[in-house]
Amino acid sequence: MHPVTDELVAAATAGEPGALRSIYEALAPRVLGYLRSHGSTDPEGLTQEVFLVLFRRLPELVGGAAGLRTFTFSLAHARVVDELRARQRQPVTVPYLPETDERSSDSAETEAVRALGAEQALALVGSLSDGQREVVLLRVVAGLSLEETALALGRSVGAVKQLQRRGLLALRSLLHDPGVTPRAARR
Repeated sequence: MHPVTDELVAAATAGEPGALRSIYEALAPRVLGYLRSHGSTDPEGLTQEVFLVLFRRLPELVGGAAGLRTFTFSLAHARVVDELRARQRQPVTVPYLPETDERSSDSAETEAVRALGAEQALALVGSLSDGQREVVLLRVVAGLSLEETALALGRSVGAVKQLQRRGLLALRSLLHDPGVTPRAARR
């Protein structure tokens, strides 16, 4: 590794490939260490960017070897600051794991039952057909899955889905238009 001298900088400014390589070999490890120490997530990539800009702007350089070192590290500093700012603007992404999610919200059915009050809810559910009432109670009140409800009632999952859909539609109709009879709401 060659020390960075004023003569080496002059040769690099003139475009001599060997001088450019010597400057890179002398300064790249230090630039890489500087970027790593400042928390860069891609210090190798930023090091390459620093030298691409440096070599393109060498003809503008003043101050010889000291000016080259100063300019190189000012480029490295600017790149790492840009990276850190960009990282701060990006939201932190965290994978969603349903088993660890503590948030919960009640279903529409549960909220409706809570809003109505127990007596009114029982009266409305009582107006459903036997099959709809059983399915709605097992699904909403007992919290059983479709499969568990089907097993408990000795019906197919498809039949349970249909009874639940019709029962909830009937309840919705009864809530929005109390004058509708349960028979009309079942259709």
